[in-house]
Amino acid sequence: MEALKLIAKGAEADLWLDPDWNGVRTMLKKRGKKGYRHPEIDREIRRQRTIHEAEIMHRAKASGVPTPIIYQVDPEGATIVMQFVEGARVRDIVDDLDAEARADLFRLIGVQSGRLHGGGIVHGDLTTSNMIRAGKAVVFIDFGLGEVSSDAEKRGVDLHLMRRMLTSTHFRHAEEFFAAFEDGYRSAMGDEAEEALCRMEEIERRGRYVERENGLDGDG
Repeated sequence: MEALKLIAKGAEADLWLDPDWNGVRTMLKKRGKKGYRHPEIDREIRRQRTIHEAEIMHRAKASGVPTPIIYQVDPEGATIVMQFVEGARVRDIVDDLDAEARADLFRLIGVQSGRLHGGGIVHGDLTTSNMIRAGKAVVFIDFGLGEVSSDAEKRGVDLHLMRRMLTSTHFRHAEEFFAAFEDGYRSAMGDEAEEALCRMEEIERRGRYVERENGLDGDG
């Protein structure tokens, strides 16, 4: 049996590649112990967050959003065994696509984000780093900050994260990307889209106000 390979180390959980989990290539997401918490409290937090993330992923898939297949959930070991998705992170490929392909991709991402919100889920970290292009599909990953909510403010935060990330990471095409994203989001969300998008604008205005109050607007 081949050894596990550490793929990513996060603040809350580590990702391991298992090349042969019962004959299947998988990813293991394991929440590590936190020494600053009481052991019993720590165990329960990791247990509950593991169960919660698996439930969010299941609900997302039921809403029509591709997510990795979950093979096993081990609450006591704070581990989720899931499908290893073959593909590339959207973050790493999008700038190499032509204009039409970029528009199609972000329209699809917008549709899937709308389905997610329409299904009563907010992702919590809606960025191109947490999306994998697998063939013609876009698979959403890392629901560790996700929650069940239809709150317009929380939806607005999701959208704000997406637009802020585009501005900072994909600045050359940020407006183009978000326009296609918004088109897809509106098509999936219908009348509910407007409230979430308006809340996103409010969140951004509040952020700019705080920056000005703290002298961070770049004007001296």
